Amino acid sequence: MVILIGGVSCTGKTAMAQKLLEKYRIPYLSIDHIKMGLIRGNKYCDFTATDSEDELTNKLWPIVKGIIMTNIENGQHIIIEGCYLPPEHIQDFNQKYLDQIIALYIGFSDNYLDKCFTSGIIEHRNEIEQKDIDDDYVNRDNFLKLHNQLKKRCKDNNAEFFEINSDYLGEISNVYKWIDEQVEAKR
Repeated sequence: MVILIGGVSCTGKTAMAQKLLEKYRIPYLSIDHIKMGLIRGNKYCDFTATDSEDELTNKLWPIVKGIIMTNIENGQHIIIEGCYLPPEHIQDFNQKYLDQIIALYIGFSDNYLDKCFTSGIIEHRNEIEQKDIDDDYVNRDNFLKLHNQLKKRCKDNNAEFFEINSDYLGEISNVYKWIDEQVEAKR
């Protein structure tokens, strides 16, 4: 079984993966770690951390897809989280793989971004990983655009999208319940 947690930066994907690791004893892998490992460890790497999200997704997705397939073929469980999980490519797997994949995306509503950008996002962005803030990327207007784009991509590709509207902890508990149901169905 492979659990995929996608979404825009700072939505709680890593915190969710950590909690699922603790609950299910399934290791997790951050796509950011793959990205930085390739950048820092491969002198032939043809991308940088400052490339666009689309460019990074195009470079990283084939690697992530291979990891997903290998884990399923070996009967191993893993949680993979990151920004570079394109909802339009999840359904590209054949059914034998899809039967073992639980994919979900987390996003914020316009309402949440308007009311909680500083208190709900900026103040909690380093709970699991220490990240520098990029003001060009992490700002309310850009986040509004990115979350709405992801929501549309998920809708267009029948990907499971959970939108946080006002109460992060209360609403994210519904995501955990959904994951529990999916895990139980796959066991």
